[in-house]
Amino acid sequence: MAGARSAVRLIVTGRVQGVGFRPTVYRLARSLGLAGTVCNSSRGVRIELEGPAALLERFQRELPSAVPSLARVETIEVEPAEATGRAGFAILPSEQAGSARALIPYDVATCDACLAEFADPEDRRHRYPFINCTLCGPRYTIIESVPYDRARTSMKRFRLCPRCQAEYDDPADRRYHAQPNACPVCGPSLELVDAAGRPVGGDPIARARAVLQRGEVLAIRGLGGFHLAVDARNAPAVERLRARKRRGPKPFAVMCPDPQGVERIAELPPSARRLLLSERRPIVLLDRAAGYDLAEAVAPGNPRVGVMLPYTPLHLLLVEGFRALVMTSGNLAEEPIAKDNREALVRLGGLADAFLLHDRDILMSCDDSVCFVDAGGAPAFVRRSRGYAPDPVPLPGAPDGILAVGGEMKNTFCLTRDGQAFLSQHVGDLGNLETSEHFARCLSHMQRLLGVAPRVVACDMHPDYETSRFARELEGVEIVRVQHHHAHLASALADSGQRGEVLGLCLDGTGYGEDGTIWGGELLLGSDAGYRRLARLRPFRLPGGDAAVRHPWRSLVGVLLEHGGAQAAVETAGRIAGVGVQRAEAVARAAERGVNAPWTSSLGRLFDAVSALLSICSRVDYDGQAAVELEAQASAAGAQPAGPSALRIVPGRGELDFELDYGPLLDELLAGLARGVEAPVLAAGFHAAVAAGFAEACRRAHEAGGPDRVVLSGGCLMNRLLDRQLGQGLEAAGLNVLRHRQVPANDGGLCLGQAAVAAAHMRHGGAE
Repeated sequence: MAGARSAVRLIVTGRVQGVGFRPTVYRLARSLGLAGTVCNSSRGVRIELEGPAALLERFQRELPSAVPSLARVETIEVEPAEATGRAGFAILPSEQAGSARALIPYDVATCDACLAEFADPEDRRHRYPFINCTLCGPRYTIIESVPYDRARTSMKRFRLCPRCQAEYDDPADRRYHAQPNACPVCGPSLELVDAAGRPVGGDPIARARAVLQRGEVLAIRGLGGFHLAVDARNAPAVERLRARKRRGPKPFAVMCPDPQGVERIAELPPSARRLLLSERRPIVLLDRAAGYDLAEAVAPGNPRVGVMLPYTPLHLLLVEGFRALVMTSGNLAEEPIAKDNREALVRLGGLADAFLLHDRDILMSCDDSVCFVDAGGAPAFVRRSRGYAPDPVPLPGAPDGILAVGGEMKNTFCLTRDGQAFLSQHVGDLGNLETSEHFARCLSHMQRLLGVAPRVVACDMHPDYETSRFARELEGVEIVRVQHHHAHLASALADSGQRGEVLGLCLDGTGYGEDGTIWGGELLLGSDAGYRRLARLRPFRLPGGDAAVRHPWRSLVGVLLEHGGAQAAVETAGRIAGVGVQRAEAVARAAERGVNAPWTSSLGRLFDAVSALLSICSRVDYDGQAAVELEAQASAAGAQPAGPSALRIVPGRGELDFELDYGPLLDELLAGLARGVEAPVLAAGFHAAVAAGFAEACRRAHEAGGPDRVVLSGGCLMNRLLDRQLGQGLEAAGLNVLRHRQVPANDGGLCLGQAAVAAAHMRHGGAE
């Protein structure tokens, strides 16, 4: 292969920093006898190569298939270079000049190689709580800026010992340039303190486990923030945590030591097992197994349980010997998760009996991600956060600098760069100052990492959303206001990687409509460039406005008022929902006069109304509770659903083609109650009727000339029974169903759609 030497320069972009990419390049180049260098730069990874032309070409062919498992190569730019006759191949220090273009790595669960060392009594990192390597450990949560080097992470305060430094400097070592590399001699350490912050002597892990065994609440500083933990089989402990956290009946997630432990409490199909064991380690919602023996207060009245496996060595140490530990976010209800030691002692002081602390700073907090496996065996998100954020979603054609600020609930935001939307971790519900400040911190951090300043901001049309106010206050940017359900449609379309017009079933609780009413049961025709509203659920009054979200019986009054009149509403709600005739009458009369009773077409509020009608839930303590409990009853029916075959389709008013009338369904439910039909059977019938009605609406829209693709989006699609039945009905009608796969169908995916709509606005003449 001797002969004239050639030279090339490769610029590789994508997730190529902090994932073992440079050592891979080093080994491949050395194996081919090529000379040159590789280094991190703000653009990605730059590779300079010299050698025979045939070997240079072979290197370029083999590189994409040789990259480590965590890497993601997006582009390889090849530039000619001048051969200088250099000898050997070297890994150079990172460059800092230029704008940041590299992908930010996400946090990764402990890899098998580290687990083997962790379990080996002869290894110097035996049972070390912070063991990691190039293939695993903290990433996003410890990064200050890019390029991703130790000096720009929270590990910079820990000076490597000679043995760790030797690993860090050796390109042949698994820990070469593993930025969080550490050992018991030179790395982070643990400390247990009591509720007042006083140190507790002895082995921190042993003492922390004793706290859990006594039934007390332990606050744990983990990877992306604090968890609050108790023994999941200790009923008084779980109830105590629930009361202190002001959790209401909202389910807790639990952590099991291994998949075998999961199988003792939950059904674990192969698809869910793969998700649980993946490097991203989300919480996975699973059906309870027959042997489920956790405290009922873990997930009261819920046939499912959210389960995760340990994703750090610290979690592995704590969960040993327990069937399961409740592992819930370290915060009070609706507040951001605590991440700093002092902050946790103040904010969680009334919640925890002891604190297991460490001294590796968390620069960006990150809640656990939550997923489920749908009827087709594919993973779907409830919450996209740790292990996924800030991994981008492709958004081809989107210009740099679009900031989409998301919604008010389950907030996430995104920034566009290089034809991609970089989504934040879960921020939360923007109903308090703490979460709004957390939003601002997360955005500032994301801008710094991406090197992108917003020049266009996309927000919801609702004028009173905190995110809408934030958009108005930004200086020097153009604003694109996006209707809530148009954003849902565009999000699902972008998520599926497709373009063009689709039918969009956008089903949720609340979305500000262009006519000033509350939408939520919509059939749209459109794309990211625009939409037309084809159909809606028949509107009804929402007595009390936001109060109806907390008190589903109010939605029932509104539905009955629209269908049967005031007398029926008062008698039925007062008697069945248990609120009393006098109170029901006052609410109904005010709604009749339009006093604080906006019109809504929300399917989510119809679910609430039926949940109250069937005496399943008349007061809500967490978002979606009434619908969750209605679905649980329907799933447990064990019988063919009773009731009409579908919502009735009637001619629409105004520009609408048609509406979906719940009147006949409501009559059937009332008649079933009068005959003594059990609530689960009626709940199952309701689900079947809703799914059949919306599937029929899509079929008619397609027959009238609409496309054969249907996207499903909105918070109601968190209902797995409804999602499955809708999909079956649409496929039976010959329609192609597009579902969310990379972002949640709920408002956690809204920012992606806002960004897509803003990009389309810019393609067609600029922002508003």
